[in-house]
Amino acid sequence: MNIRETKEFKLSEGFIMRNARPLDLAMWRYLFRGGSREDVLFALAAFQNPDGGFGRGLECDCLNPHSSPVQTLTAVGALGEIGFSDGSHPIIQGILRYLDSGADFDENAGEWLTTVPTNNDFPHAVWWSFVPGMKPEQNPLRYNPTAALAGFILRFAERNSPLYQKGEKIARSAVAYLTGGECPNEPHVTGCFSMMYEQLLQAGEQPEYIDSLKMALLSRAEKEICRDPGRWQTEYVPKPSDYIKDRTSLFYKGSEELCAKECELIRSGQLEDGSFPVTWDWCTDYREFALAANWWKARFIINNMRFLAEFGE
Repeated sequence: MNIRETKEFKLSEGFIMRNARPLDLAMWRYLFRGGSREDVLFALAAFQNPDGGFGRGLECDCLNPHSSPVQTLTAVGALGEIGFSDGSHPIIQGILRYLDSGADFDENAGEWLTTVPTNNDFPHAVWWSFVPGMKPEQNPLRYNPTAALAGFILRFAERNSPLYQKGEKIARSAVAYLTGGECPNEPHVTGCFSMMYEQLLQAGEQPEYIDSLKMALLSRAEKEICRDPGRWQTEYVPKPSDYIKDRTSLFYKGSEELCAKECELIRSGQLEDGSFPVTWDWCTDYREFALAANWWKARFIINNMRFLAEFGE
């Protein structure tokens, strides 16, 4: 299927050109128009702080300019989206420096903070509010983003370095939490463990826990993917595309019909301006949500066109 010849693509491209942030515009050009990785990296670097972490509203629902683990995870996801693997690049070295610094890391829990205090000083969605004194076991998003960041360390940090050893310890604790019956089903947490699994595979690592990680992920995806297509475009529920990016995905087998159904709904659910509905709200009085929602629409377009290109035969 040549996605660029479809009416959905042409509508989408118009919205991207009119509304997307430079990063998403560069991503669009790279994925669909022969653009360069260097342009994506250049745009991504604008969100990186001197400490190596990412902030500045890279995560569209949190406009905190300061570095945070969650916004740094968003950068890790962008690097994965373009298949970038040069560990010597300043962006990757900066992320490793931030993760090695101890900033925003709870030493007692052995986890990076899901939310940071400075979030409360800037417009953000209610779920990114920092709650003083919250214990790790009270955090519904526990190991988001810790699991994925540990996988990033194991992929890119120097072997036998203190940071690598830290990543190994965190990864083992994270998998024990996932497989030990304590971890509630939560799609964002599952996504972080899925990123961790992919990072381990890309690093060539085969730790003894990788099979149990794989089986836990398969079980969670089976429970978490919403199987009622009527809810996908009106409610904030996990869709197949939140887990499945291509036909090699760990979660694709058995979900073929759901993927085909999502393609149908992408085609029928596109708005006149080329975008797709945002199915959540910040649940705050911040007016900046309207701006963030427009940024999210660009992300939805990119994700949906990639999904159609892969599964929309």
